[in-house]
Amino acid sequence: MHILYDVADKIATITLNRPEVANAQNRELLDELDAAWTRAADDPDVAVIVLRAEGKHFSSGHHIGDPGAFPDKITLESIYSAESRRYLEYSLRWRNVPKPSIAAVQGRCIAGGLLLCWPCDLILASEDASFSDPVVFMGIGGVEYHGHTWELGPRKAKEILFTGRSVTAEEAGQVGMVNKVVPRDRLDAETRALAERIASMPAFGLRQAKRAVNQTLDVQGFYAAIQSVFDIHQTGHGNALSVGGMPILVDLEQMKVKLR
Repeated sequence: MHILYDVADKIATITLNRPEVANAQNRELLDELDAAWTRAADDPDVAVIVLRAEGKHFSSGHHIGDPGAFPDKITLESIYSAESRRYLEYSLRWRNVPKPSIAAVQGRCIAGGLLLCWPCDLILASEDASFSDPVVFMGIGGVEYHGHTWELGPRKAKEILFTGRSVTAEEAGQVGMVNKVVPRDRLDAETRALAERIASMPAFGLRQAKRAVNQTLDVQGFYAAIQSVFDIHQTGHGNALSVGGMPILVDLEQMKVKLR
């Protein structure tokens, strides 16, 4: 079981449970995660959703080395179909669940890990947390749910994409991507306390407040931008397929060396 699920005191806690691979995301984890989000959304006894992770790191991103990482027959059409479902549609669906959600992030949150925390309404990060999207190393302009500009601002977004460097928890807090930075040993307690405070508020008022903010972002172009930049992401795969016959251009071991 890659996902743990628990409900107590009107709070649903969804836990990523692949600590042995730094909670890397395979198809099974993502499908289980989507099922957990749906379960929490449909449960009238749940007022707030918390997303957390077991182990040292929140998520190391997509498990590219997993045997099922790519479709059996690799074409741009098959990649587009698989990624539009698990990476774009899932993240947008989680973002639009009509209940407040909080991500608790520790350690590394790399590339695909952003697709898990960015859809949440609030993010708490431990002091040792860092966020990065180094996929330019792979010949791709950013992960599938391209929230970078909205979360970081345009110049900071370009900086982390162009350089592949990590954003510290403190820096993420300064630009507003993270709501609060806490000591690692206080992350779960602080997240729980915030969830309890929110859960005490009227459910319909919370729903309407969330809709008001999300709708404002959509009027400003968020939804259209996320959809269109997903297609830009796919041109990276198309280029890699035409050049090397695979959806990525760089050797994975070399990428790991560059990221140390």
